[in-house]
Amino acid sequence: MKTLKRTLLTVLVLLISAGTAGWFSLDKETRGLLATFPTNRNLLFWNQTQRDAAFRAMDRIALLAKWHTAQPAATPRTLPQGAPLDLGIDLDAYLRSQHSAAVLVMHKGMLRVERYGLGLDASGRWTGFSVAKSFTSTLVGAAIKDGYIHSMDDKVSRYLPDMRGSAYDDVSIRQLLTMTSGVAWNENYDDPQSDVARFNNHVPEPGVDALVSYMRKLPRAAPPGVRWHYSTGETNLVGVMLMAAIKKPLAQYLQEKIWQPAGMQQQATWLLSKTGKEISGCCLQAAPRDFARMGQFILEGAMVDGQSIVPDDWLQQATHKQADIGNPGHGYGYQWWTYDDGSFAARGIFGQGIYIDPARQLVIVTLSDWAKAGSANNPQYEEREAFYRTVRKAVDHEAAQR
Repeated sequence: MKTLKRTLLTVLVLLISAGTAGWFSLDKETRGLLATFPTNRNLLFWNQTQRDAAFRAMDRIALLAKWHTAQPAATPRTLPQGAPLDLGIDLDAYLRSQHSAAVLVMHKGMLRVERYGLGLDASGRWTGFSVAKSFTSTLVGAAIKDGYIHSMDDKVSRYLPDMRGSAYDDVSIRQLLTMTSGVAWNENYDDPQSDVARFNNHVPEPGVDALVSYMRKLPRAAPPGVRWHYSTGETNLVGVMLMAAIKKPLAQYLQEKIWQPAGMQQQATWLLSKTGKEISGCCLQAAPRDFARMGQFILEGAMVDGQSIVPDDWLQQATHKQADIGNPGHGYGYQWWTYDDGSFAARGIFGQGIYIDPARQLVIVTLSDWAKAGSANNPQYEEREAFYRTVRKAVDHEAAQR
């Protein structure tokens, strides 16, 4: 009886908070799964069935969060269909092994592979998690080009005075973007007491942004610029800093600088923190083809009407190694994971990604729900890396046959 009451209460909250239209736009099976959510709102500790239901509907469930919306272009960019790319593998088996909702391959601006799973299709949206970090980075570049931010070497406290006196007081924007601040942070996705698990529940001091309140209490672990250490909190801090500089929501700036100029077809939604600001290190929802359009936009130099939205050398720096991550052949740029061969990627925690290979004019989108969060000791991560190599090999083989 208690379980039934709890389930009915959850359904009622979803109906009220998501709105009747939002709730009933979900299929019956998904609505049923969403009604089983635990009271724990931390998605790191949901089971896979719950994640499968939520990842396609994060922007329709105010039980989880509220969001801002970036509206699409009036005239979307077309994605011409190219000849199917012969990968030499069982693609459906790969999707099942990856527990994947979508795999798309763009080559020379043409859509060569498009396959869906988990009940998703081209009209649906999927959450990108940390793929949003690369979007945020690009918006920082745009803010520099627009004059909102003076320099990558500006200190964070120039834009966020509440960070003065903290371990971040002497940290530059460049060091935040390369995750070399030297400030302590625990990103262990399996630890309920880690910073990444706890910071969203932090109760801030009155008048202080919740994230700033949490981050300014963290201790220093190394001098700025010396040590690379992955921190979602730092990208979230980049977003708060960026919003202070541009004086508008990130979703609005995304719409102005990328979403509409790049010709996106569907709206994007960006989840908000408890203080009503976009969670810039996470949680951007978009359609699979619009993630592909973003990859193509970056591949082509982030150009709008013949001019890049970022400074001339921005993408060259952002997508090449700026920090050594201790993994031979790999590095970290400005919120992009880099490969020494010149390719680079945006990555999300459960297998979301945009992989870009400029040499081959290649964009690969993967939207999944891995059984394990993150890449460490994760066979699904290694399998996806192998898939990237398979696509590259197929493109090279095709070119050699001409």
